[in-house]
Amino acid sequence: MGTNTNRVDSSGVSIAYAVHGPDDGRPVLLLHGFPDTGRLWRHQVGALVDAGHRVIVPDQRGFGASDKPADVDAYNLLVLAGDALAVLDDAGVERAAVVGHDWGAPVAWALGAMAAPRVERLVAMSVGHPTSFRGAGFAQKEKSWYLLLFQFPGVAERWLSDDGWSRFREWSSHPDADAVIADIEANGSLTPGLNWYRANGAPESMLEDPPQLPPIEAPVMAMWSTGDMALTEEQMTGSEAYCAGGFRYERIEGAGHWIQLEQPEVVNGLLVDFLR
Repeated sequence: MGTNTNRVDSSGVSIAYAVHGPDDGRPVLLLHGFPDTGRLWRHQVGALVDAGHRVIVPDQRGFGASDKPADVDAYNLLVLAGDALAVLDDAGVERAAVVGHDWGAPVAWALGAMAAPRVERLVAMSVGHPTSFRGAGFAQKEKSWYLLLFQFPGVAERWLSDDGWSRFREWSSHPDADAVIADIEANGSLTPGLNWYRANGAPESMLEDPPQLPPIEAPVMAMWSTGDMALTEEQMTGSEAYCAGGFRYERIEGAGHWIQLEQPEVVNGLLVDFLR
C-alpha cells in the first residue's frame, strides 16, 4: 500500500495530508474532528485501499502537523470546508466520497450542501446535519453542556488538562486518550482545537433559527452509536429530511463516540458496502 505525505496552502494555512493506495483508486476523503488527527482513521485506511479506493487523510487545521492559526474566526466552518477542497485540488481529485466524524461531519455536511459537484457520496458519523442537530430538542441541548464551557479561553483548557487530563479522560472516554494527549501537548493543539467550538458552537446559536442549507444531493449514510456521550439519536435520524439523494441510517450498538476505533470491523464493512 503506497503512502505519500503532502502539504497544501489553504488561504495561507498549511494543511498536511496523506494519500494511501493507487493513483487510479476511487477517492475517499476522511475528515477527523476534536481532538484527533488523521491517525483516527488508521483502522479504515487499509480496508478502503483493499476495496479499491485512494484514501486521502488530512490533519485538519489546528491539529497534528497542520498549521494552527491563532484567530478564532480562522476556524469557521466554511473556512474548514475550504481546506478540504484545497486538499482535493492538490491531490488532483475532482470528485470524492467524503467521510466525516465528530467536527469532521459538519465539514462533510457543508461540502455536500455548498460544494455538491465535488461530493460523490457522504458519510456522517456521530454528528447529524447542522439543521437537524440544532432542532433536536432539549435532550441534545443537555448533552451539549460542554459547548458553554468550551467558550471560555483558559478556563476550558485548564478544565480539560488539569490533574493529568483526568477530566478530559472522563468526559471523552477516548480509546486513544494517551496518544491523543501526547499529540495535543507536542503540537500545541488544545486551544486551536477548542477554537472550532468557539467559532461554530456558541451556545446562543442553539437558541437561534437553524441554518438553511441547500439539500444534500449526494447519497448519504449516517452512523450513530448507542453509547455516544455527546449526541442523541434524534439529531442523526432527523438528518434524513435534508438529504435529497437518499439516506441510509446505521445504528451501531454498544460503541461510544469513537465508533471507528471501538468497532472498526463494523465500520469498515459499512463503509466498503456503501462506497462500492
